Amino acid sequence: MTQLLTSPSLDAQPDHRPDHHSDHRTRHRAITLIFLIHGTVAGTLATSLPWIQSHDRLSPTALGLVLFCAPIGSFVAMPTANRVAHRIGARRATRLLILLWCALLPAPVLAGGSALLFPAYLLLGMAAGSSDVMMNAQGVALERSSGRPVMSGLHGMWCLGSLIAGGVGIVAAQAHLDPRVRLLATAAVLLVLAAYAGRGLGTDAPTTGAAEPAPRRFALPTRAILGIGIAGFCGTFAEGATTSWSGVYVTKAVGAGPTVAAAAYTLFMLSMTATRLFGDTVVRRLGPVTVVRIGGIVAACGGILVVAFRSPLPCMLGLALIGTGIAMNVPLVFSAAGRKGTSLGESVAGVATITYMSGLIAPAAIGWTAGAAGYPAAFALITVAAAALALLAGALRTRPEHVPVTPAASEPASAG
Repeated sequence: MTQLLTSPSLDAQPDHRPDHHSDHRTRHRAITLIFLIHGTVAGTLATSLPWIQSHDRLSPTALGLVLFCAPIGSFVAMPTANRVAHRIGARRATRLLILLWCALLPAPVLAGGSALLFPAYLLLGMAAGSSDVMMNAQGVALERSSGRPVMSGLHGMWCLGSLIAGGVGIVAAQAHLDPRVRLLATAAVLLVLAAYAGRGLGTDAPTTGAAEPAPRRFALPTRAILGIGIAGFCGTFAEGATTSWSGVYVTKAVGAGPTVAAAAYTLFMLSMTATRLFGDTVVRRLGPVTVVRIGGIVAACGGILVVAFRSPLPCMLGLALIGTGIAMNVPLVFSAAGRKGTSLGESVAGVATITYMSGLIAPAAIGWTAGAAGYPAAFALITVAAAALALLAGALRTRPEHVPVTPAASEPASAG
């Protein structure tokens, strides 16, 4: 199975056979749809939180504990995703995990009590994390076999899915649609789309020769990709903290109303989405190191605007700059992980583990800092994390390693 987790390096000559290019286009469309679906599920869950809190009569502390179960589940499941791929095949694992992520969407609103929300979000986190690893590995494998950057556009589609879910949530709220009905209907639609997308991934190539050894049970980041993971951690910290706290900051520190707070968050997400959708072209021109370094500087400037001014306009501009600056970090971190070693599954899983660890740390760190020193000090912490990207960008300068092309690896890699 290790053969299925390797692929031709980026400097290999692309195969110009018509059927090869057709296969790339089919897989690219399938993976793009999977990213869109994954983001739509995440956005739908986020827009359901107010109803869940009200329906189950959760205090802010209780809700925070419930939500904390999701990153714990992801943190546990991410390092083991590669082993799942070894057992059942990488493409089959991707299909099954994205279907599971969609099927679990209604779980929080159907839990039937606050006590059941904890296991529901733990399962959601496990499904989200493992499917995230698999779909990113699929994207990296496609990028390696085609020799063209695609990760930014894929992550842009994830953001677009989240925005679509937010829009649907607003319309549903205005129509007073029961969230249980909305989530059940959304899950049904997404399951159909996920099944269709999974077919486009094709089937795993058969292995040849002796059975390959199973990957490690718990694929923690290796020393070779630790620097990449730290860069990913800083970018994800800034992204996650800004996503969670931008609305609160605009309300508490700037004194703006709910409409301005919602507009600030939307502007942040739109700037990040647009940057990712068009980012692959920029990466081809400038290279990943330069893109991440410039992005870190832009995001840090945006953070300075947010911290230094107490009026809505510069604050919203600052949030837009943060979104633009950090948008490319996660896609390029996964791309660098794919180029760093031959075990694609373990590289992606290892980087994902350390990168998304910030999901466990960022909300609490920002909350504690805001409580102890105020909201501007909390956003200063986000600014420091963004600025660190400019210093850590060199970690993404990796040389692709040449992988012997076996009969299994000569086909477009399936990832895992």
